[in-house]
Amino acid sequence: MATVATPISNDIPPEPELEPIKKVSIICSKGSLDMAYPGLILANAARMSGIEATMFFTFWGMDIITKKKIDKLKVSPVGNPSMGMPTFLGAIPGMHWLATKMMKGTIDKLDIPPVREMIETLDDAGAELYGCRLAADMMGLKKEDFVPQVKEVISAMDFFDKSAGANIVFI
Repeated sequence: MATVATPISNDIPPEPELEPIKKVSIICSKGSLDMAYPGLILANAARMSGIEATMFFTFWGMDIITKKKIDKLKVSPVGNPSMGMPTFLGAIPGMHWLATKMMKGTIDKLDIPPVREMIETLDDAGAELYGCRLAADMMGLKKEDFVPQVKEVISAMDFFDKSAGANIVFI
């Protein structure tokens, strides 16, 4: 008995149309200078694109919004595999200062605003910034310890309520 081959269709189904992003929620969990910028830049890009942006700062990420620390964020070369140097070199006195100075120099050359100015710009653009209640309690921080652009100090559950329908990014 002979089998008859079924012809293969050359019709390629159309790609489904993707919904545009309307809302993004960014969780910032690290407070070093090199980890402050990714979330701030993403939130700024979102607002410039007409996308709602919510930022939630938790644990060491709270340094980014703490009045006493916002202008003193550092780059830590210890344990940072992207620094391109052996870990023990990062422990040499002055390496934090050197890494921070180098990054700030590059940021200046690229005309990227300092962290405080980025936070002010985000607030002016309508982004919502929140501190984490649990982290604030653990660190003994109060609402008045944060820059004025922080709308509230909220729980993780409140953050998820505010993030309904958003794409969530964890940094």
